[in-house]
Amino acid sequence: MKAAVYTRTGDKGTTGLYTGQRVPKQSVRVEAYGSVDEITSALGLARSLCQHQDVKATIIKVQQLLMSLMADVASIGGQPYITEEHVKMFESTIDKFDEKLEPLGHFVIPGDTPGAAALDLARTTTRRAERNLLRLQEQEEVNQNVLICINRLSDLCFILERVEAELN
Repeated sequence: MKAAVYTRTGDKGTTGLYTGQRVPKQSVRVEAYGSVDEITSALGLARSLCQHQDVKATIIKVQQLLMSLMADVASIGGQPYITEEHVKMFESTIDKFDEKLEPLGHFVIPGDTPGAAALDLARTTTRRAERNLLRLQEQEEVNQNVLICINRLSDLCFILERVEAELN
Protein backbone atom coordinates (compact mmCIF):
# COMPACT_ATOMS: atom_id res chain seq x y z
CA MET A 1 0.00 0.00 0.00
CA LYS A 2 1.25 3.46 -0.89
CA ALA A 3 2.07 5.73 2.08
CA ALA A 4 0.02 8.89 2.48
CA VAL A 5 1.66 12.23 1.78
CA TYR A 6 0.21 13.61 4.99
CA THR A 7 1.49 12.38 8.35
CA ARG A 8 -0.62 14.49 10.71
CA THR A 9 2.49 14.96 12.89
CA GLY A 10 2.55 18.68 12.14
CA ASP A 11 -1.09 19.39 12.76
CA LYS A 12 -0.32 21.07 16.09
CA GLY A 13 2.27 23.45 14.70
CA THR A 14 5.48 21.47 15.09
CA THR A 15 7.79 19.84 12.59
CA GLY A 16 10.50 17.23 12.82
CA LEU A 17 14.11 18.14 12.22
CA TYR A 18 16.38 15.87 10.20
CA THR A 19 17.92 14.69 13.49
CA GLY A 20 14.50 13.86 14.97
CA GLN A 21 13.82 16.74 17.35
CA ARG A 22 10.41 18.43 17.12
CA VAL A 23 10.37 22.23 16.91
CA PRO A 24 7.73 24.89 16.27
CA LYS A 25 7.15 25.46 12.56
CA GLN A 26 7.75 29.18 13.09
CA SER A 27 11.18 28.62 14.70
CA VAL A 28 14.17 30.51 13.35
CA ARG A 29 15.76 27.20 12.32
CA VAL A 30 12.75 26.16 10.24
CA GLU A 31 12.62 29.64 8.69
CA ALA A 32 16.30 29.32 7.80
CA TYR A 33 16.14 25.94 6.08
CA GLY A 34 12.80 26.86 4.52
CA SER A 35 14.40 29.86 2.84
CA VAL A 36 17.14 27.56 1.50
CA ASP A 37 14.36 25.42 0.06
CA GLU A 38 13.07 28.55 -1.70
CA ILE A 39 16.50 28.97 -3.31
CA THR A 40 16.22 25.45 -4.73
CA SER A 41 12.85 26.33 -6.27
CA ALA A 42 14.10 29.65 -7.66
CA LEU A 43 17.07 27.83 -9.19
CA GLY A 44 14.69 25.27 -10.70
CA LEU A 45 12.82 28.08 -12.42
CA ALA A 46 16.12 29.54 -13.61
CA ARG A 47 17.31 26.18 -14.92
CA SER A 48 14.10 25.78 -16.91
CA LEU A 49 14.60 29.20 -18.53
CA CYS A 50 18.38 29.30 -19.08
CA GLN A 51 19.80 28.75 -22.55
CA HIS A 52 23.43 27.87 -21.77
CA GLN A 53 23.91 24.16 -21.09
CA ASP A 54 26.90 24.74 -18.81
CA VAL A 55 24.80 27.12 -16.70
CA LYS A 56 21.97 24.57 -16.50
CA ALA A 57 24.42 21.82 -15.49
CA THR A 58 25.89 24.05 -12.80
CA ILE A 59 22.45 24.92 -11.44
CA ILE A 60 21.43 21.28 -11.03
CA LYS A 61 24.67 20.53 -9.17
CA VAL A 62 23.94 23.43 -6.83
CA GLN A 63 20.36 22.24 -6.31
CA GLN A 64 21.67 18.81 -5.34
CA LEU A 65 24.15 20.38 -2.92
CA LEU A 66 21.41 22.51 -1.37
CA MET A 67 19.67 19.30 -0.24
CA SER A 68 22.70 18.54 1.94
CA LEU A 69 22.88 22.15 3.06
CA MET A 70 19.23 22.04 4.16
CA ALA A 71 19.89 18.78 6.02
CA ASP A 72 22.79 20.50 7.78
CA VAL A 73 20.58 23.41 8.89
CA ALA A 74 17.74 21.03 9.84
CA SER A 75 20.05 19.08 12.15
CA ILE A 76 21.04 19.66 15.73
CA GLY A 77 24.31 17.97 16.63
CA GLY A 78 26.04 15.38 14.53
CA GLN A 79 28.57 15.75 11.78
CA PRO A 80 28.14 18.66 9.37
CA TYR A 81 27.31 17.86 5.77
CA ILE A 82 28.79 21.04 4.29
CA THR A 83 32.57 21.30 4.43
CA GLU A 84 35.35 23.58 3.31
CA GLU A 85 35.54 21.50 0.12
CA HIS A 86 32.06 22.75 -0.81
CA VAL A 87 33.22 26.34 -0.30
CA LYS A 88 36.19 25.68 -2.64
CA MET A 89 33.83 24.14 -5.21
CA PHE A 90 31.70 27.31 -5.22
CA GLU A 91 34.79 29.50 -5.56
CA SER A 92 36.28 27.50 -8.44
CA THR A 93 32.93 27.49 -10.25
CA ILE A 94 32.59 31.26 -9.84
CA ASP A 95 36.14 31.74 -11.14
CA LYS A 96 35.52 29.45 -14.15
CA PHE A 97 32.49 31.45 -15.30
CA ASP A 98 33.92 34.85 -14.36
CA GLU A 99 36.89 34.24 -16.69
CA LYS A 100 34.45 34.22 -19.63
CA LEU A 101 33.10 37.70 -18.82
CA GLU A 102 34.40 41.18 -19.42
CA PRO A 103 35.05 43.28 -16.30
CA LEU A 104 31.86 44.88 -15.04
CA GLY A 105 31.74 48.68 -15.17
CA HIS A 106 28.06 49.29 -14.42
CA PHE A 107 25.14 48.08 -12.36
CA VAL A 108 23.22 45.13 -13.78
CA ILE A 109 19.50 45.61 -14.20
CA PRO A 110 17.78 42.21 -14.29
CA GLY A 111 15.64 41.13 -17.20
CA ASP A 112 17.84 40.89 -20.28
CA THR A 113 16.74 37.28 -20.74
CA PRO A 114 14.24 35.08 -18.87
CA GLY A 115 17.06 32.89 -17.53
CA ALA A 116 19.09 35.87 -16.32
CA ALA A 117 16.04 37.36 -14.61
CA ALA A 118 15.29 34.07 -12.87
CA LEU A 119 18.91 33.82 -11.72
CA ASP A 120 18.64 37.30 -10.24
CA LEU A 121 15.55 36.17 -8.36
CA ALA A 122 17.57 33.20 -7.08
CA ARG A 123 20.35 35.62 -6.03
CA THR A 124 17.99 37.78 -3.98
CA THR A 125 16.32 34.70 -2.49
CA THR A 126 19.79 33.53 -1.49
CA ARG A 127 20.48 36.85 0.23
CA ARG A 128 17.27 36.47 2.23
CA ALA A 129 18.27 32.93 3.23
CA GLU A 130 21.64 34.27 4.33
CA ARG A 131 19.94 36.82 6.59
CA ASN A 132 17.76 34.06 8.05
CA LEU A 133 20.81 31.89 8.71
CA LEU A 134 22.56 34.79 10.42
CA ARG A 135 19.49 35.27 12.64
CA LEU A 136 19.66 31.58 13.51
CA GLN A 137 23.36 31.94 14.32
CA GLU A 138 22.48 34.63 16.88
CA GLN A 139 20.51 31.96 18.82
CA GLU A 140 22.08 28.62 17.95
CA GLU A 141 25.20 27.14 16.45
CA VAL A 142 25.38 27.18 12.64
CA ASN A 143 28.01 25.42 10.55
CA GLN A 144 30.23 28.27 9.31
CA ASN A 145 30.74 26.51 5.97
CA VAL A 146 26.97 26.75 5.41
CA LEU A 147 27.14 30.52 5.86
CA ILE A 148 30.13 30.83 3.53
CA CYS A 149 28.52 28.62 0.86
CA ILE A 150 25.33 30.67 0.93
CA ASN A 151 27.37 33.84 0.55
CA ARG A 152 29.24 32.33 -2.40
CA LEU A 153 25.99 31.09 -3.93
CA SER A 154 24.65 34.62 -4.25
CA ASP A 155 27.89 35.53 -6.06
CA LEU A 156 27.53 32.49 -8.31
CA CYS A 157 23.94 33.41 -9.17
CA PHE A 158 25.14 36.89 -10.14
CA ILE A 159 27.91 35.51 -12.36
CA LEU A 160 25.56 32.97 -13.98
CA GLU A 161 23.04 35.76 -14.57
CA ARG A 162 25.71 37.71 -16.43
CA VAL A 163 26.67 34.63 -18.48
CA GLU A 164 23.04 34.15 -19.52
CA ALA A 165 22.60 37.83 -20.40
CA GLU A 166 25.95 38.59 -22.02
CA LEU A 167 27.19 35.42 -23.75
CA ASN A 168 24.83 34.71 -26.63
